[in-house]
Amino acid sequence: MKTFFSWLFLAYFFSSSAVLVLVAALVTLFALPFDRNRRAVHYFASWWGFHYVQINPFWRCRMEGREHIDPKKTYVIVANHQSLSDIMVLYGLFRPYKWVSKESILKIPFIGLNMRLNQYVTLKRGDIKSIRDMMQVCRDWLNRGASLLMFPEGTRSEDGEIHDFRDGSFRLAAECHVPVVPIVISGTREVLPKHSAKLNWKADIKVRVLPPINPDDFGGKAAPMRDYVHDLMKKTLAEMRNETKTLVAAS
Repeated sequence: MKTFFSWLFLAYFFSSSAVLVLVAALVTLFALPFDRNRRAVHYFASWWGFHYVQINPFWRCRMEGREHIDPKKTYVIVANHQSLSDIMVLYGLFRPYKWVSKESILKIPFIGLNMRLNQYVTLKRGDIKSIRDMMQVCRDWLNRGASLLMFPEGTRSEDGEIHDFRDGSFRLAAECHVPVVPIVISGTREVLPKHSAKLNWKADIKVRVLPPINPDDFGGKAAPMRDYVHDLMKKTLAEMRNETKTLVAAS
């Protein structure tokens, strides 16, 4: 069943992406004169990405706290990373931001072109120069009023737990004086675990957006803010899992 569903999903994913990337190009072209941060094409990409979650009635996805992200303000948004499906799910925020992603994603047919149209930020993992360039591009976007969305763990979690955070996203927030918005995701590992090519056709996904955290509350220092956000997100993930267990037990 998983193999059949995975092939069916992939067939639809790439065939639909071949069409939708052309629409994204048209949106970019028409909005370009008045949309310097390319918000219009990002909102289209958000519908494009999230509709893959919506078309499966057995993927239940609940969003909480979207009101904590004001589309008119600038943030560094950080989320835990359990699965490739996190990207589709987080598009469901329908908020403007620039993804920060590994460079290899650019090689995926149609998806790489969409990333270029949106001017998302890429880096080559392990390449110091690429990381420095990425940080400077991120500073430029933040100074232009464009939010960023980053996975501070740097890679997908093997076991679904939240692991150590890297400094980069918190340094950007402190240097550019913008709040950090933590997002905790639960359930996407059940959709597509790391190192697996088979999609589960049924999953219960929850996304919780927490209130913005001001770098000034930590003296403008990245490390204590990083540690605070890490502990807060771990605690929140445990709470979300307990809530799910309670609901299952009551049903």
